Parts: sequence; C-alpha cells; structure tokens
Amino acid sequence: MAETRRKFDRDFREGAVRLVRETGKPIAQVARDLGINSGTLGNWVNADERRRGGGDGVLSEDERAELARLRKENAELAMRCDVLKRSVALWVQDAMGR
Repeated sequence: MAETRRKFDRDFREGAVRLVRETGKPIAQVARDLGINSGTLGNWVNADERRRGGGDGVLSEDERAELARLRKENAELAMRCDVLKRSVALWVQDAMGR
C-alpha cells in the first residue's frame, strides 16, 4: 500500500524552522510536537542554514571553481581598466602637447 505524501506550505515550513532556531529544541522534539518526520524538518533546517550562509565555512568544489573563475576574470578586467586609463592619459598628453 502506497503512502500519500503530505504537502506543507511555505509558512508552515518557515515556522517549523523558526521553532528549531529560536527555541534551541532538538529537531526531533520539534518534529514530534508538530507531527512531522524529523528527517523532513532536518532537511528544512539545513536548507535554511545554507540560504543564510551559516555553513561550516568550507567552500564546496563548485564554489571553489567559481571563485577561481571570478578571480581570473577580475584580474583580466583590472588589467583592461589599467590599459584604458593609460591610453586615456597618453591621449590627453598628446592633445595638450599640440
């Protein structure tokens, strides 16, 4: 016999996560009080922590790759900006010399 999946609206999920965060009660206890699976509530709490940036401070592999790409792009853009500044300075010097 197949179980029917319960759907929880966003307000309920946010309220449940807020209960865990603000009361300091264990996830299992809050889940039991609300009549939901502790694994489900744990997933909601983990997702909320990721959204808030409250991770363990370690970047994932994808985040490290993106950071490396962005640093490379930033260095290239800084170099282009420097070249443009120098060319404008030379152009102004040339214009003033005439």
